[in-house]
Amino acid sequence: MSKAEVDLDGYVWGTNQHELYGAGLRLMSEAALRWSKDVGIDFHEVHVQTIAHELTLLFSALEVSEVPVGYAPFAADWEP
Repeated sequence: MSKAEVDLDGYVWGTNQHELYGAGLRLMSEAALRWSKDVGIDFHEVHVQTIAHELTLLFSALEVSEVPVGYAPFAADWEP
């Protein structure tokens, strides 16, 4: 069986940029409150809306850093 015939049951996408429409902290998140109670540490929920996706993140700790223009932590050298 070739790699093309394998069903990976997932969603694959790629982009050179992803426009952020907005992000907001959900202060009274039922999911975050439930996780906080079950795990015993504070959890938080943030909703992120982009040009292609709406994401909900549940987390106990989050670090946000400013990066310089042109920052590229991953690069691929290939030619189509």
